[in-house]
Amino acid sequence: MVGDQATTWRHPNVLQRIRKFCAHSLFILCVSVSLWFMPALFCAPARAAEWPRFRGPNGEGHAPAVAVPDKWTDQDYRWKADLPGIGHSSPVISGKLLVVTSAEADKSKLHVLAYDAESGQRKWQTELESPPLRMHARNSGATSTPAIDAAQVYVTGIGPKGYFVAALSLADGHEAWRKELGPFAAQHGFGPSPILHGDTLIVPNDQDGESFVLALDSATGKERWRAARRSGRASYSAPCVYEPAGRKAELILTSPDNGMTGIDLETGGLNWSLDVFPERTVGSPVVAGDLILANCGKGNGGHSLVAVRPPLAPDGKPELVYTLTNSVPYVPTPVVRDKLLFLIHDMGMASCHELATGKRLWNKRLGGNFSGSPVLVGDRLFAITNDGDVVVLAAVQEFKEPTRTPLGQTSRSTPAVALGHIYLRTQSKLFCLGGGAKVAGNLRVP
Repeated sequence: MVGDQATTWRHPNVLQRIRKFCAHSLFILCVSVSLWFMPALFCAPARAAEWPRFRGPNGEGHAPAVAVPDKWTDQDYRWKADLPGIGHSSPVISGKLLVVTSAEADKSKLHVLAYDAESGQRKWQTELESPPLRMHARNSGATSTPAIDAAQVYVTGIGPKGYFVAALSLADGHEAWRKELGPFAAQHGFGPSPILHGDTLIVPNDQDGESFVLALDSATGKERWRAARRSGRASYSAPCVYEPAGRKAELILTSPDNGMTGIDLETGGLNWSLDVFPERTVGSPVVAGDLILANCGKGNGGHSLVAVRPPLAPDGKPELVYTLTNSVPYVPTPVVRDKLLFLIHDMGMASCHELATGKRLWNKRLGGNFSGSPVLVGDRLFAITNDGDVVVLAAVQEFKEPTRTPLGQTSRSTPAVALGHIYLRTQSKLFCLGGGAKVAGNLRVP
């Protein structure tokens, strides 16, 4: 009997039926698994940009540690590039593409340039018409930092018809859409930077003339809402988003004539406001837990920095937790690490404070003047002086002497960090540092 059973199992027809059964079962299993995971695959959001706006995600100026020494030499750069004209905007990075702007006032051109962030190879360059403007000596035609996502980069500037925002394809730099916003009146010229929240592009417009904040569909440029603002002194601060637990996200804007405001991101409706800025706002608001920090000033220095706690309930009122008035910045934006608040003053002072109370722990002179803002890279602060020296400072409770590395040219830009590299911009040059093996510079070395 055993021999007969063995012969039966070895019969070709039996074996063929077994193979078909196994193959059919495997097919059903694969289809079932695919159907189970398919919704997750198709609903997964596109990979977020590494450094999507001024000072990175939500404008906080935070980045993971990168393999960059506190001080370096000219031979340590991964790559370098010369930029046409001048500018003070910061680079933005999505995937492996870096985009930066520069302007030539005498040629009425705003350049938008895209580079491979790893190698420095230029991928494309788009020129937008930008007529010469009256502006502050420390401003430029390319001061506004773009916003970027996985498909497009969003650039603001002044064109023949006035203030505009344009979306350029990351694939080749062609203009996908443009929105004309009318005149921009300001004593110191143009400079507002847009931000993205999901698929909504936020375009601030606090100026001397008609003021408003605009929300656009990022893919098409279609207007979602427009919120009127009180006009007066132009603001150059970039907005941020406050996302309290259990409540809808709010857009945070700061200006001398509107104070600090929380705006409904879905409708543009005003949730709350607090009149806390007697002078112009240039530094941008920063979210730190349940506090929002923002500064104002005039001339060469800051007037005050405030810590505001937004309302805890939809019908509640905001709370002014504390105000700092000694050695606070006007243009540079604050940065927070854990329970510490760090400030770099326009005239070269640096200070460390308790975040919760504002109590000052130390106040030291760094030397040099600053227009760019510090960013936190791991446990170190990186900031560039107006003379182009990169100051690296330990972000700790006890002051440690900083290091300085010259870039060789004036800078009023803020560093960007992505892909394990730090990107440093002077008025007409771009440097990439860190991230392993160096790549030969694609243009002249300063």
